[in-house]
Amino acid sequence: MPGTKEIRMKIRSVQNTRKITKAMEMVAASKMRKAQERMRHARPYGEKIRNVAAHISHANPEYRHPFLVDRDAVKRVGIIVITTDKGLCGALNTNLLRMVLAQYKEWQGKGEQIDVCAIGNKGLGFMQRLGANIVSQVVQLGDRPQMEKLIGAVKVMLDAYAANKIDRLMLGYTRFINTMKQEPVVEQLLPLSGEKLGAPETVWDYIYEPEARAVLDQVMLRYIEALIYQAVSENMASEQSARMVAMKAASDNARNLIDELTLIYNKNRQAGITKELSEIVGGAAAV
Repeated sequence: MPGTKEIRMKIRSVQNTRKITKAMEMVAASKMRKAQERMRHARPYGEKIRNVAAHISHANPEYRHPFLVDRDAVKRVGIIVITTDKGLCGALNTNLLRMVLAQYKEWQGKGEQIDVCAIGNKGLGFMQRLGANIVSQVVQLGDRPQMEKLIGAVKVMLDAYAANKIDRLMLGYTRFINTMKQEPVVEQLLPLSGEKLGAPETVWDYIYEPEARAVLDQVMLRYIEALIYQAVSENMASEQSARMVAMKAASDNARNLIDELTLIYNKNRQAGITKELSEIVGGAAAV
């Protein structure tokens, strides 16, 4: 059994660790509220531009944007993987990367080649260890998503799709459900499916300036950017929620461990006192 000094040092070490996890829990709770506000503020814009894209895509049947046209055969797949830059957020990244890995192996089994765009340091490291073909990457996004940081890496994938270098583009991220629940998602980004755009109730007639092709190209590009920005916002809100829950669990476990160690310390100390008393009584009896 360890001595009282070792137990006392262990208790002090756990107490210091609990101070850190408690502080990280409070910081994550503060950042979580801000991230949720940004995510909710981005949703109306995404919904509105989805409606506009749906109306325009149905209003001009003589021109079909490349993002709306299904490919006959899929030989190469691109995937944008959105993860966090930092850890200590529970199984958030693990759940998503496990799902991405299952899809990755399924595509390989079909003979399809895969290009990867990694957004976030954890996903980048995982894909590098996997030996994937990483064509673009973005790390160190901070606590606030910025489109100017994302657009460069995303445009590489969009240009590859427009140039027929990839036949399908997927998006993997963690969707925010509530503070206690976050759901990993791998969904198709391109070609845009009817379920994502939706069919408008009434078909509007538009006057295009300068022409339908130029307008639809810009609208579709902005729509894809809005989807990716929303996915990054959802992932950041999920990250802070998962980190807050993980740090609270760590703080609670540290408190339980301190209680157990304190009990062991008191038992050890009491045993030492009893032993000394027994020695004193035994010596007095011998005299």
